[in-house]
Amino acid sequence: MSVLQTEQFKPTKESVMSHQVPEWYNDCKLGIFIHFGLYSVPAYAPLGKQLGEVELDERWYAYNPYAEWYLNSLRIGYGPTYEHHVKTYGKDFDYNQFTEGLTCEHFNPKAWADLFKEAGAGYVVLTTKHHEGYCLWDSQYTDFNSVKTGPKRDILKELNQELKANDLRLGVYYSGIIDWQYSKQPMMSQYQVDHPDNDTQEYADYAFNQVKELIDEYKPSLIWNDILWPYAGMQRLPELLAHYYNTVAEGVIDDRWGEGYHDYTTKEYKMGERSLSEKWEMTRGIGHSFGYNELEGEDELISSRELIELLIDTVAYNGNLLINIGPKKDGSICPLQAQRLKELGAWLKIHGEAIYKTRPYKLQHEPIDGGEIYYTCTDEAVYALCTKLTSRHLELLPQGSHAELITPIHASLQMDDTLVIDIEDAIEDLSALVIKFKR
Repeated sequence: MSVLQTEQFKPTKESVMSHQVPEWYNDCKLGIFIHFGLYSVPAYAPLGKQLGEVELDERWYAYNPYAEWYLNSLRIGYGPTYEHHVKTYGKDFDYNQFTEGLTCEHFNPKAWADLFKEAGAGYVVLTTKHHEGYCLWDSQYTDFNSVKTGPKRDILKELNQELKANDLRLGVYYSGIIDWQYSKQPMMSQYQVDHPDNDTQEYADYAFNQVKELIDEYKPSLIWNDILWPYAGMQRLPELLAHYYNTVAEGVIDDRWGEGYHDYTTKEYKMGERSLSEKWEMTRGIGHSFGYNELEGEDELISSRELIELLIDTVAYNGNLLINIGPKKDGSICPLQAQRLKELGAWLKIHGEAIYKTRPYKLQHEPIDGGEIYYTCTDEAVYALCTKLTSRHLELLPQGSHAELITPIHASLQMDDTLVIDIEDAIEDLSALVIKFKR
């Protein structure tokens, strides 16, 4: 059990920047992101490419494939989302009226938590307030929340209770610099995203108070701020982060605050970089959107095999995977998304020792005849995770004195200067073959 810190950090940049990533975050490898809000009601965005595949210009914002950006796409005044809104709801239908459609009649926090546990996750990050400004907890600083309006339920509180029951850590997402309740101007460039017109002292104080409220009420293990922190409130950010670190002994933050504040860095779809020198996190939706998009079907979703390969690639290179699900407006989770999580969890139940509590090996990845190999390690073992198999005959260099199969298949292993593996079973449905070398 960890020893609680007592006022270790001072409200200075130098002090809070000395904070280290806690071991639990290094060890757990997998988290679940949940994007849930008013955007879950229209559940619409045009199908498009992944972030990082196209330039973030005006057309990208008008054709934004992120359903959670619905309000901004609507405000632009042209494009598929605007046309869909006018056709479906009418030109004069105000976005905030979607509170009436966020019914949550099938929201079952126990079922959510059970699913995340089955998936093999160690932490869960909920969008407590996305850019739209709608809050999923009973905040004393606004009535624009899920307790006073819409479902009349404290989504964060109910979910947190079930996460605790499943021994899962709570993380809170918060949209720092952007709040479209304070801003009415559409964002059509990266500069406008980073410099919104709501960046006032009034809003900065509001954001400070809300995040402090989340810290004091929920003591989240992780705070995932998005975009940036308000420039008008940057002077008080060391005060806020010192309060967080002193309140939550093993707390951790992402890198979307500005001015270098971070514990780990983030990569979103294909935007951002991975790093062996410091901890990072890969995040993406199961589809191309974070918020639920009813247009996305089987073809738009990452396959279970691809999801397992993404986890392996991420962990081998020193990262955690934060995979997102977007619940529907009634609080239910799309069966296709739930299926991906269950199949990932089934694989982890067998192969988890090659993922959890591991660290990057001296060699992270190499191609071989008949597949690709990723490596992870602990003090006692090195793991070779073979993916994209095209042959049942594999040869690789031994990374220890003894080799054994973790994957439950029929295969022969012969090791001398080379480890030769001959697989007897079919490999078409084999996501990854895992070999353990004892050091």
